[in-house]
Amino acid sequence: MPTIDIEKTQQAWTNLNQIVFIPRSESEYQKLVIMLDNLIDEIGENENHSLASLMEIIGILIENYEQENVPEL
Repeated sequence: MPTIDIEKTQQAWTNLNQIVFIPRSESEYQKLVIMLDNLIDEIGENENHSLASLMEIIGILIENYEQENVPEL
């Protein structure tokens, strides 16, 4: 099993933790929605784009927040 370089991961996370996070408030949720919109504009349907998996992860974070916090119509 491959090992994870914790030091490199920590350095990368320092740059990413303002972009990828579990939203705990409406304002954090809105930040993720804006980020997703920007990623969609950049990536479109290109599944091979280097940011495609980031777009998917942010979409999942948004979906989870909505399931827990947005009442169904």
